Amino acid sequence: MDFTGKDIISIKDFSKTEIDHILKCAEKMIPFAKGEKTLTLLEGKILSSLFFEPSTRTRLSFESAMNRLSGRVIGFADPTATSQKKGETLADTIRMADAYSDIIVMRHPSEGAARLAADFADSPILNAGDGAGHHPTQCLLDLFTIFHEKKHIGKQNVVLLGDLKYGRTVHSLAYALSLYGSDLTFVSPKSLKMPREVINECKNLGATPTSTTKIEKALKNADVLYVTRIQKERFPDLEEYNRVVGTYQITMDLLKAVKKDLIIMHPLPRVTEIDPAVDQTNHAVYFKQAFNGVPIRMALLSLVSGVKL
Repeated sequence: MDFTGKDIISIKDFSKTEIDHILKCAEKMIPFAKGEKTLTLLEGKILSSLFFEPSTRTRLSFESAMNRLSGRVIGFADPTATSQKKGETLADTIRMADAYSDIIVMRHPSEGAARLAADFADSPILNAGDGAGHHPTQCLLDLFTIFHEKKHIGKQNVVLLGDLKYGRTVHSLAYALSLYGSDLTFVSPKSLKMPREVINECKNLGATPTSTTKIEKALKNADVLYVTRIQKERFPDLEEYNRVVGTYQITMDLLKAVKKDLIIMHPLPRVTEIDPAVDQTNHAVYFKQAFNGVPIRMALLSLVSGVKL
């Protein structure tokens, strides 16, 4: 299966077979991601890391992945220190990065920015999140986490909780889980419901998602709980944000009635939506999930560079 030069823009660009291949390649990368073994697969290669929007896990895990592969990283995490401040267009920034490097990873606040960037670069573009649009590498590490913790992805009862309107992670994940035949329950405030187009896509793939505002009932038969932050930065109206922030919190009391093998995931950062006491339970896998970004991104960087894994 050849991924050489392929842009990673949306999870919708991949078949289930291709996703399975990426997950298998990531499995091979785990000892290298942990530093137990070393690799020189991308020695001499340069990654441009262009983050026009704040990031901790995605940016650092991409940089860690490139370093674990013996490649090098250039780029920025503060766009105000770049020529964008002088009025440079995104297209021109991408052209420059393309001239200086072999792979470009980009996060941008505007939906569709990654697809636009791909039009101006010969190097592969890896979308690290474009506004409320897509976050395909997060989706892949989420699938990888479910597989590792539950031994299979399909036929799971998955609850997606929180900001389902603006949350790019849940948009991508709902689509991917539908490919695998998982049962989906969407839990959110009424004003933050999963967009109708995402629900329709899930249905077109054979899923029959249900929606509710009540978390307690949804959790009774859940195998996976995927919690998201209410994202203040996505709200055009601050009053709307203030009305819904803090609507849900995963507490120890709430977990008394759940399955013993329920896993709780979160793309992070979290604010108040998960009580820190939950961190000490066997349910919490969100820090393992964050680590899984390294082997997944190692696999992707290698595959788009033409390395056969």
